[in-house]
Amino acid sequence: MKEVKIPAALSITGLNKLFNHRTRMGIMAILMVNDWVDFVSIRDGLGVTDGGLASHLKALVREELIEVDKQFVDNKPRTTYRATPAGRESFEQHLAELESFIKRIDN
Repeated sequence: MKEVKIPAALSITGLNKLFNHRTRMGIMAILMVNDWVDFVSIRDGLGVTDGGLASHLKALVREELIEVDKQFVDNKPRTTYRATPAGRESFEQHLAELESFIKRIDN
């Protein structure tokens, strides 16, 4: 097999590792176009398990990319999330880096 060399110009070091997982990418995509979104809507929209989603949400909350609000509605717990300003900026930068990378490969 022939060795493939990738020029430094194709580096993807500007990508945010937190968004490398498809679930985190999906969470951020949902929160970028909505204000507050409840746990169940995110889970159902992404087709993931409660446990899997919870761990990804916790990681994004810990990094202050999203914020969480817990309330009781009709005596039932309701947890909602939204992207923080820092989270929005980080995700937009991540997407811009992806777009730039794709354009460089396309040319």
